[in-house]
Amino acid sequence: MLILRLTLLAVVCGYPASVRSDLPAVGLVRKGGDADWLPANKTGFGTSHTTASNVWFTLQNGRLSEVYYPRIDTPSVRNLDFIVTDGQSFATRAQDASVSSTRLVNPGNPDDQKQSDPDTSTNSPQSLSYQIVNRDRARRWRLTTTFVTDPSRPTLLIDIEFTSLNGKPYQLYAVYQPQLNNPLVAAALDDSGQTKDKALITADQKGQVFSALVAAPDFAETANGYLGTTDGGTDLAQHYQLTSHDDSALNGTVVQTGRLPLTGLKASQHATLALGFGSPASKALSIANDSLAAGFARAFKDYADGWNKYLQSLHSAPPSLSRRQERELYAVSAMVLAACEDKIYRGAFIASPSIPWAFGNGLINPSGPYHGVWPRDQYEIATALIADGDLEGATRALDYILNVQQTADGSCPQNTMVDGTPIFHSLQLDEVSDPIILAYQLGRTDAGTWLHHIKPAAEFIMNYAPFAEHRAPYTLQERWEEQSGYSPACIASEVAALVCAADIARANNDPDCAKRYLATADSWRSQIEKWTVTTNGPYSSSPYYLRLTKDGRPNAGTTYQLGNGGPGAIDQRKVVDPSFLELVRLGIETASDPVIVNSLKVVDTQLSVTTSAGKFWHRYTSDGYGETATGAPWTVTPPDSGTTHGRVWSIFAGERGEYEIAARNLNAAQADLVAIANTANEGDLLPEQVWDNQPPAGQLGFVAGAGTTSATPLAWTHAQFIRLAFDLSAGRLLEQPSIVAERYLLRK
Repeated sequence: MLILRLTLLAVVCGYPASVRSDLPAVGLVRKGGDADWLPANKTGFGTSHTTASNVWFTLQNGRLSEVYYPRIDTPSVRNLDFIVTDGQSFATRAQDASVSSTRLVNPGNPDDQKQSDPDTSTNSPQSLSYQIVNRDRARRWRLTTTFVTDPSRPTLLIDIEFTSLNGKPYQLYAVYQPQLNNPLVAAALDDSGQTKDKALITADQKGQVFSALVAAPDFAETANGYLGTTDGGTDLAQHYQLTSHDDSALNGTVVQTGRLPLTGLKASQHATLALGFGSPASKALSIANDSLAAGFARAFKDYADGWNKYLQSLHSAPPSLSRRQERELYAVSAMVLAACEDKIYRGAFIASPSIPWAFGNGLINPSGPYHGVWPRDQYEIATALIADGDLEGATRALDYILNVQQTADGSCPQNTMVDGTPIFHSLQLDEVSDPIILAYQLGRTDAGTWLHHIKPAAEFIMNYAPFAEHRAPYTLQERWEEQSGYSPACIASEVAALVCAADIARANNDPDCAKRYLATADSWRSQIEKWTVTTNGPYSSSPYYLRLTKDGRPNAGTTYQLGNGGPGAIDQRKVVDPSFLELVRLGIETASDPVIVNSLKVVDTQLSVTTSAGKFWHRYTSDGYGETATGAPWTVTPPDSGTTHGRVWSIFAGERGEYEIAARNLNAAQADLVAIANTANEGDLLPEQVWDNQPPAGQLGFVAGAGTTSATPLAWTHAQFIRLAFDLSAGRLLEQPSIVAERYLLRK
């Protein structure tokens, strides 16, 4: 058995000025196939813990997928694949010809050394260091790639071990598809590529972001082509070797290919490859050389040391995490949350480094909103950071929300790019409320925060009146961002926010505001059931909470269009969801309240699914936000089509677990915690949705209880796992604002 060892070094580098002058003018007709993105179910996600390396990588289906640069909201690479060929009879992409596996690795244990007892092993992850092993089904070769970034430089390093299993030499090609500078707002997708001094150089259409792919030893041959027509991958598939060596491919969907001068024999076992982004070229290439000189092992160690130092600054894994796999997941979850923070705009934590279903419409605007910032997700992340001990991160998250707050009226944007630019333009009152609650939890009672942020937000909530017939706590959108109305979850956050705001007002000697806020909070709390609990609905003869009401009349048969291809007109009394549990979590209602208890029975009957991984819940009745019956991507469909199907969500096991803690059912809460952990994939990443008991049949990977092709990792899910673990160990809801619970629970 012969071993070929290859180190890939991705360095953020620039585009030579001499090459830029050869690029076409903006506005020419694009060439090549339509650009797209890879599926969102990532099995690896990483970046250095330092801010010096503003590049993030993702892994999917046994290969490198989207790389984000220079911000976490800006994908600049679709993928980098490896093609193995004998030059005569076959050429195959590594991930297609193999059984692939992805796992976390440590610097001292890169060779897949396993301990015999997984529950007692101390080999927990020290960093977001991932390794992919592609094993050829024909037993001809094996390819091992290990991914980290250089903490000292904007550099992605990939160490590769290529093993010939039959003694025959093979050729290895790197096939790179850049899609540079694609943030959440409209951007050109046309790139221009060229070979220059043994380097594969690419520029985006506007000349703002550049990439370079270089090898040491140099590429033996290169090609620049257009996706699906003249690209190297197509050429290799047809001829098993490169027959075209075009020096440039201008203004199109560019694919660049380089053959590494390696055979797999002992005489040629090692090489390095650098993929980078940035400008100017001289600085970028200097960074590449510096990283090469330092070597992969040094960067791997420094990368791990940085993450290990961060983990040591946090609380140890709580006792509720009894299994090694759960403790490992805690460490990964903490690192994933930290990695989701932008390195230029600090405090901006994105929802997910992924592009689910290309958000339903190919390249929408052009890469979808999931790698944007939502105040709601910021709150979920920040409360987990408080729980695990990262108060500085939680403070940055709060500061970011306050900084993007609309100073004219005190509201918060629905979501933003990391620089604060709004993406969508609706309004959700829970997202205006959450920063107030978070400020209370962080003890932010200073005069500046009160006068410029908390008071304007509280006043906005108090006076919000989008329609003459509907005033707050009515919201234009509830937390699923699809419906207006009276939502028990949203009202819970509004009531809690006003009570917290009153406490901050008192700390700033403003008793009049405090009095008004408390009076409104008390009034709204007293009317929650009037607005959202039906007594004549079809699911129970006893009262139960609805997902929302459109009109504040829960006994009326008011209909609305559900969205996502669901019913075009459904009685609001037929739509339930588990979101009313926010009333318990935030300290507004007791866990033993009869309506709460009965509503749990209703949602368990209507929405719960028990899988081999545990028990989970759908978002709401007839939710269509998910894949089709065949597993095809979600897309926008007309009402009543029923084409797409929302699956069950991991976060609901966490929310149910928090309820069980409040109800003193700790064994049930422990089962919910285990259920979330069981949804982690091989890279310890937690999904948005998992397959229910009717996953698409006859296809690999579609297993009940396993993650779907939805957003993975979802920061909210990782945050929910962390929060529930600490809550369970404490035996109480640590994130529950005590000032709210004292007002409504202790007096009851």
